[in-house]
Amino acid sequence: MLKTIKARTLRAGNARFAIVASQYNGRYVNAMLAAAKAEFKQAGAKEVQVVRVPGAYEVPLVAARLARTASPHASRITHHSPPLSAIVCLGVILRGQTVHAAHIGEAVSRALMEIQVRHEVPVIHEVLLLENEEQARARCLDPKRNRGREAAQTALAMARVMASLA
Repeated sequence: MLKTIKARTLRAGNARFAIVASQYNGRYVNAMLAAAKAEFKQAGAKEVQVVRVPGAYEVPLVAARLARTASPHASRITHHSPPLSAIVCLGVILRGQTVHAAHIGEAVSRALMEIQVRHEVPVIHEVLLLENEEQARARCLDPKRNRGREAAQTALAMARVMASLA
């Protein structure tokens, strides 16, 4: 059953965030991106960097670059801006008549997990592998169930968890 996203009052504080969003299936991804940005704005986030990539398969490469150059370890060494608190990854993969979508979905999932563990930066995985456009409409266009909003809430929560461990 598809759950409704609960309204939360999470505060961003001084946390920095990035969103990597696919351009492919733009109608759906753009709706998730708008919802994520609105959630960050409501939480008072001062910095949200948005990077657009052609498709879901390209999301992990940019997430890895962001995580590597802005991880807690990198900022201590290079004295650049404070590290990213979380990276939100958004995309929509619709299954077709071949297994190609499943291969893309599995590769993206594995890569995003490895990035967050390697760089100790939360990587919020909302690159959705969906069966059809009906599922995409329900998860991306419905404001009460928008997974972009949920991804931003998860990023805010993980930023707080990671800060408490510092």
